Amino acid sequence: MPGNGIAGTDRPDPPGRAPDDALLAVRAREGDEEAFETLVHRHGPLLLSLATRMLGDRAEAEDAVQDAFVSAWRRLPEYRGDAAFRTWMYRIVTNRCLNVLRARRPSAPLDAVAEPPAPEHEGSPARTAESHAAMRDLAVALTGLSPEQRACWVLRELHDLSYEEIAEAVGISRQAVRGRIFRARRQLTESMGAWR
Repeated sequence: MPGNGIAGTDRPDPPGRAPDDALLAVRAREGDEEAFETLVHRHGPLLLSLATRMLGDRAEAEDAVQDAFVSAWRRLPEYRGDAAFRTWMYRIVTNRCLNVLRARRPSAPLDAVAEPPAPEHEGSPARTAESHAAMRDLAVALTGLSPEQRACWVLRELHDLSYEEIAEAVGISRQAVRGRIFRARRQLTESMGAWR
């Protein structure tokens, strides 16, 4: 992990162009801490968003993402580039989140689903209150999904991953992904019926 004293390589990047993930992953596998730090900065915010949406708790999400990056650093020799680095990290973070969700008691609340703040000039107080109420209801409805359904739904609907990317991230077949998303959508539609 960066900060552990492993010397980095000193290959310059082409001028005006940031290195792609595959090159950075190769460099990191060779011990280049700066390359790994670039990957962390590049993918950290999106992975934190994923973990927050899956877990509903920012502190738990931060821990899950940090653990995932520590694990990735240690497991870099295993990473061969068969999948995109982003997909590999989605899988590690998703698995961490699923482990946290499975360890929770079934009645554990999911307090909030991250939502972008609305610009102040666009929403009336009534509309803002309604939006917050809908988000709370969605957060509650998400707790009714199995951890696997929640992972697939969040990756598809909130992170716009393809079925193939979700299958890779969650470690299941495309058909299983389709089934879990279908069941999640049906259950969420029923739970959110008052908002139609």
